[in-house]
Amino acid sequence: DRRFDSQAFLEGVQNAYRMILEAFWRGDNEELAKVCDKDVADAFAEAIAARAVAGDVLENRLVRIEETTITAASYSAPVARISVCLAADIAAITRDAAGTVIAGSLNEAVQVRDVWTFRRDITSPDPDWQLDETDEG
Repeated sequence: DRRFDSQAFLEGVQNAYRMILEAFWRGDNEELAKVCDKDVADAFAEAIAARAVAGDVLENRLVRIEETTITAASYSAPVARISVCLAADIAAITRDAAGTVIAGSLNEAVQVRDVWTFRRDITSPDPDWQLDETDEG
């Protein structure tokens, strides 16, 4: 794709990372299904359902994204895949059904490293990339 701009792509990844995490934290399966591959959306939906069954509530906040780096890219016509390592600080707490904090702290952010892979059919008029895979980096 001659129009591909790596800096613009990485900015889009940062926006997608924030949007996807926030959708997951609030349990918005509909939003996740729009931006994620079916397998990824299904995995998020399973985790959201398990959280609901347990009565757990997340109060998470993405403090900052420190770094985004393209770590791999591939092309198998017509699909391009790009993996990105994201280093971020997240403040997170989990409360049980009674409202008791069972994990985390909003006062102390935890650094996370994720590797997210995005895919796009470059023949499609839709310029958006879909989250195709997630992993810890």
